[in-house]
Amino acid sequence: MKSRITVGMIGLGTVGCGVAKVLLGNASLIAKRVGVPIELVRIADLDITTDRGLSFPDGTLTTDAQSVLEDADIDIVVELIGGYDPAKRFILKALENGQSVVTANKALLAVHGEEIFHAATSAGVDLGFEASVGGGIPIIKALTEGLVANAVTSMFGIMNGTSNYILTKMTEDGKGFEEVLQRARDEGYAEADPTFDVEGVDAAHKLAILVNLAFGTTVNIKDIHTEGISRLSTIDLEFAREFGYTIKLLSIAKYLDHEIEARVHPTLVPSTSPMAQVGGVYNAIHVVGDAVGDVVLYGQGAGSLATASAVVSDIVDIARSRLKNIAGRVPVASYQWTHRAPIRLRPIEEISSMYYLRFMVVDEPGVLSQIASTLGEKNISISSVLQKGRQQGQTVPLVIMTHRSSERSVQAAIQAITRMPFVSESPMLLRIEGAES
Repeated sequence: MKSRITVGMIGLGTVGCGVAKVLLGNASLIAKRVGVPIELVRIADLDITTDRGLSFPDGTLTTDAQSVLEDADIDIVVELIGGYDPAKRFILKALENGQSVVTANKALLAVHGEEIFHAATSAGVDLGFEASVGGGIPIIKALTEGLVANAVTSMFGIMNGTSNYILTKMTEDGKGFEEVLQRARDEGYAEADPTFDVEGVDAAHKLAILVNLAFGTTVNIKDIHTEGISRLSTIDLEFAREFGYTIKLLSIAKYLDHEIEARVHPTLVPSTSPMAQVGGVYNAIHVVGDAVGDVVLYGQGAGSLATASAVVSDIVDIARSRLKNIAGRVPVASYQWTHRAPIRLRPIEEISSMYYLRFMVVDEPGVLSQIASTLGEKNISISSVLQKGRQQGQTVPLVIMTHRSSERSVQAAIQAITRMPFVSESPMLLRIEGAES
């Protein structure tokens, strides 16, 4: 039996420092749970001179990533540099060399996951990526092990802490998007370029990974309909509240009629629902299984130590397997490789939903009747109408809530209404989840 498990890490940024702190600070506890020590023997980073408040033995730090990949004595390689290249090359090389790999790289797995999963399966080594979705929330293990007896019927959740923080503060403080975004930057919750977060791209990457695992199918990230929160106005948050809803950026997947809906967009959820109560940078993921029913996982979706917790959990899992000289006990992509199959992702035009529609219109007689008539022509049934601040001849918001309708019909109606002379700007369309149709 091996006397220790050795780890080499590539990347000593925020998460890398967190992983080092957990492995060093909890070394005794981890050794008791694994049976032997887990030792961080080499760390590669371009910057090895900055003081990060950590102390390593001489020779641990290097600027040469190849020295991690080419060391036959390293059991597990942890990739924490992010991005596509050279991260992909490093991971594939480690797998080829027979080293197990742990990564937090959701963008890489969302875009190139199939190649990496296949490489790990072919090499007969383990690949851990718990930290790629939900930070410290153990959603990957839940899907691949805890809920393995279930056919997943749906998943939805808040999977991006930056966007959730912004929406929470916009709702609580009544401030506009740009002002709250700057506050998020100042408090360290948003990057200098927050595009991936606020435009839903980060959440779509995570959803792609979960759909792959839950349904055993390849996912093209381009097939996931993705909208962000940058167009949202405080007026939409206020109207939503008046109707009894809260707006959240939701990632949604549903298995319907042998097809999958996979979409990310701002969504109205009932204000009394658990999802509406998830505030700040926290994440929550709701999974529905045919046997277990509803399961909700909630916790910190980002941060150095929360993400490190997930990375180290993968290291421990793989270490236990290495001590038993086994690999692949849990298939890397959840399903046995030969039983994965293509499943069609349903285009957004083919879904149905309830809708929130906000039109900015000139306040004059006949406006509502013309809009209602157009909606009726497209078989869209109105459930509620709200108009405020009436000023004859001035532009005012007109909000319409619909019963369940087809996306294609709603989009066609909006196109027709947008061309009407009394409409002053592009309408706002938001979908509604978690309410009766």
